[in-house]
Amino acid sequence: MSLLEKLNTVKKIEEEKQQAEPESKAGTAVFGESNKTSDAPISKEQELMLKLQKKIMYEAKGDQDVKSIIPKIDSIAQKILETEEESFETVDTKKVVQDLINDVTGYGPINPLLLDPEVTEVMVNGPYKVYVEKHGKIKLTTIKFRDNDQVMNVIDKIVSPLGRRIDESSPMVDARLPDGSRVNAIIPPLALNGPSITIRKFSKDPYTIENLIEFGTVTSDMAQFLDACVKAKLNVFISGGTGSGKTTTLNVLSGFIPNDERIVTIEDSAELQLSQDHVVSLEARPANMEGKGAVTIRNLVKNSLRMRPDRIVIGEVRGEEALDMLQAMNTGHDGSLATGHANSPRDMIARLETMVLMAGIELPIKAIRQQIAGGIDLIIQQSRLKDGTRKIVNITEVQDLEGDMVILQDIFAFNQKGIDKSGKVIGKMAATGIRPKFYDRLEISGIQVPASIFSVEEW
Repeated sequence: MSLLEKLNTVKKIEEEKQQAEPESKAGTAVFGESNKTSDAPISKEQELMLKLQKKIMYEAKGDQDVKSIIPKIDSIAQKILETEEESFETVDTKKVVQDLINDVTGYGPINPLLLDPEVTEVMVNGPYKVYVEKHGKIKLTTIKFRDNDQVMNVIDKIVSPLGRRIDESSPMVDARLPDGSRVNAIIPPLALNGPSITIRKFSKDPYTIENLIEFGTVTSDMAQFLDACVKAKLNVFISGGTGSGKTTTLNVLSGFIPNDERIVTIEDSAELQLSQDHVVSLEARPANMEGKGAVTIRNLVKNSLRMRPDRIVIGEVRGEEALDMLQAMNTGHDGSLATGHANSPRDMIARLETMVLMAGIELPIKAIRQQIAGGIDLIIQQSRLKDGTRKIVNITEVQDLEGDMVILQDIFAFNQKGIDKSGKVIGKMAATGIRPKFYDRLEISGIQVPASIFSVEEW
């Protein structure tokens, strides 16, 4: 989109607000009290912004690149102030200029938050409450949108380039930013406090295993063990709650896959940032306005089996695709990686059973458990602790089926001893002293893992 098109979009929204008729109040019931500003007189800040837009459009005189005009905005604002100083003497000019730059080049008021490397999540609860997550803790910011229309404009700016839509007939959408950050938006009438946006930010430089060791998410022994498991083509499932860091860990583990293997990734919204050369990324697609054309994760899993993959990496298993994933794992597609929501490895087994039943095929529970025990070799349980830190709290081997029970054995486990005065969790990740049954497979694959990393440490 050219600079003039962007400015025209912003200008159109401002002018529509000025021309809003009192009769439109009937429609504000959908958005609640927070939309009453639509009928309010234009503020001095908005007046200055409109003058700036008109002046910039005149100065541009064509489809100039955004970067060429941004440095001139401040001087243009100063010229307006010199001629109309009395009109705008109470206006924070720097804020108006920055707001305009954010509207044109980024995502409005939340643009600075998206650029802040310390912010890991941005949560917009209607126009007047914006929260962020920093260092694992959620905090309220001073940032506000003008009104619901400005929030809707930001949502539209995010979803439109992806060919997705959000409106009253389809008031929820999952999307992503150009850097891979995950976005969810939900609007009235479902969101009673106004349009809401949740953005899970991704690091510009993907995290490595060294970063996870530095953060305390894993130990060096665990990292060595996980590296060996991925290279030996074990099927690994990452389990955890919302915001526990599953996708980050999946991305890091995917980095252990050798560069000469063909990898097919399957996701709802493409987030994985793999560094290998031979990667095919597939993304699910929602239905169109007629309710047709949807492509599900299950469709993509079935299709991926015909693409001659060495590895299949599934961003998240949450439904009937679990059946096809387990069948793939049991029929020669070793080395698959996936994530799912659960509170413990045992809960993950139960959830997989439920998800397989969602496929609509009546299978005996024992048959499903045989598929799980035969297909998955390792479950990694990740949690976000009370102090905001994210840790792998269990690395669990899926051993076999005894009777009707899937046997699980912890190889590493996190021992929490308590919480100190500053609220920091006291604990340590350590080996349980048990060597996994698949240890021989690691040696057969030519991967040496010192038996000493499975020894119990005193502390």
